[in-house]
Amino acid sequence: MRLVANLVKGKPVEDALNILHFTRKAAAFQLAKTVKAAAANAIAGVGTGKLRAEDLSISTILVDQAPTAKRVRFESMGRVYRIRKRYCHLTVVVEGEPEKEEPKKTRARKPRAKKEVTDTDETKEKPKAKKAATKEKTAKKKTKKAEKADTKTKIDEEKEVPAAEKSEGDDMAESSTKKKKKEE
Repeated sequence: MRLVANLVKGKPVEDALNILHFTRKAAAFQLAKTVKAAAANAIAGVGTGKLRAEDLSISTILVDQAPTAKRVRFESMGRVYRIRKRYCHLTVVVEGEPEKEEPKKTRARKPRAKKEVTDTDETKEKPKAKKAATKEKTAKKKTKKAEKADTKTKIDEEKEVPAAEKSEGDDMAESSTKKKKKEE
């Protein structure tokens, strides 16, 4: 791990990742993951608006010893050879200068000039006026329907003949139909 860490110490983050990507050591993959995480943490801490990944560089890399795992490998004639799998603690410190914030320019607001009423402003309907117009339309439709119904009832009334004007023959026809119904 120390051999690979010395390759990228002091380099910009992008260059370090390119070097680690093409390095043929097992430690290069783990170191690349740690460098990416350190860069992401630095950007998240300051903010993406102030700090970009291109501005970051690796300031220090620490490779400290960690517990060693002891394994065995069996050999011929009953022998056992010990294998020590060494681990390490990896610390990557990334630095970069955030861009300075420029104060936002505020411009003085001009007071709004009063609008003069023009023909176009008068012709535009306001929401309340629109509601009133729709209510009027529905009221007109209702009155038209009512008028049609009234005319139909008047026509029906004219068609009906008063009982006094009926002829006697009509009464006889009605009574004969009633008698037939009763017989059945």
